[in-house]
Amino acid sequence: MSQIVLINISGKDRKGINCRFTSILAQYNVNILDIGQSVIHENILLGILVEIPVESDFPAIFKDILFEGYKLSLHIDIEAVQKEDYQKWVGSQGRERRIITLLGKKLTALQIARVTSVIADKNLNIDNISRLTGRISLDKSREQQHTDNKEENHNTSTPSRACIQLAVSGKPSSIKSMRGDFMQISQETGIDISFHIDNIYSKNRKLVVFDMDSTLIQAEVIDELAKMAGVGNKVAAITESAMRGEIDFKESFRKRVALLKGLKAEQLENLAQTLPLSEGVELVTKTLKELGYKLGILSGGFTFVGNYLKEKLNFDYLYANRLEISNGEVTGEVTGEIIDGERKAQLLREIAAKENISIEQTIAVGDGANDLPMITIAGLGVAYNAKPLVREKAASNISNVGLDGLLYFIGMRDREINRVHNS
Repeated sequence: MSQIVLINISGKDRKGINCRFTSILAQYNVNILDIGQSVIHENILLGILVEIPVESDFPAIFKDILFEGYKLSLHIDIEAVQKEDYQKWVGSQGRERRIITLLGKKLTALQIARVTSVIADKNLNIDNISRLTGRISLDKSREQQHTDNKEENHNTSTPSRACIQLAVSGKPSSIKSMRGDFMQISQETGIDISFHIDNIYSKNRKLVVFDMDSTLIQAEVIDELAKMAGVGNKVAAITESAMRGEIDFKESFRKRVALLKGLKAEQLENLAQTLPLSEGVELVTKTLKELGYKLGILSGGFTFVGNYLKEKLNFDYLYANRLEISNGEVTGEVTGEIIDGERKAQLLREIAAKENISIEQTIAVGDGANDLPMITIAGLGVAYNAKPLVREKAASNISNVGLDGLLYFIGMRDREINRVHNS
């Protein structure tokens, strides 16, 4: 009759630990049912769940494992597992799984404690925790050197981040409530949180679409045009109301564009080249493109800025509004269909179909109410420096780091990002 045993090994890490213990188990023809290992600051925690085919071999295995641990100055804990408990554990396979990512400029015990408390309260179990960012130096001079190097390389090196990913299982008692709790934690502790289903699609994203104004660039273009036209306050008030979802986007858009009548065409081109990019834009777009992702801009802004960004950042798709120009001046009208929220969602579906991928393989990033339709249908919807309404409904939020935080929400590690740029 067989015996099931859980072996936990901890202590100072060194080469060959796995080999030495599994070699002992091999002498008794032991079957490995599960195995896991982590190393933190040169200390190892190795767990091995085994089936001993001949139950009478257990005392000898127990002695050999303990002796090997003594020779290596390791702590050994060996626990017999009842077969009914093992079968119950096996039967828990197939439960819903989700990925929760915590991202910030640093991670604190308070942030992790708050998040894990929500996880427990919502009836989920943490199965695994992994670190996506590199080891953090406490040497201030090295941190400054990293900053200097980043500036010399035009912001394409990986900035200082702290990120961990939690794999959790179980069915949440309330997803809406959980998102609300995470949003509150994010606002109160300065941590960005992504919370999404873990399935085959989440590991195989192919298309990322971005809003433009206040997402790819640090401005609302129509507000900048309004300042040039001397109607800044009027347009800004309409813009804020629309982004909060208080008035229909198309209606507000027409009202704002009408106020721009008389602007010169050359003023538009000059403006496009002066608009500042959001933090991390060049890093995230360069990385995604080099990994084979298709990138798109779906914007309620204007094509004269979108075309400039499309060329500069190597985007594949651009859909935005076209200002009507007559005799070198803005007429106060737009040509073609206005790109509002519903149109953004429709365009996302159309691009996905054109690329022959499912909607679950897409990512949508935006900040305003008119981005919600595409954010909510995408496989991964991300609110970036977003209004409260958007943050409340998005599965993932980035507010405390740059747009390159998206790379970690996808599941990339620092070393993988750096490898892409150094290849």
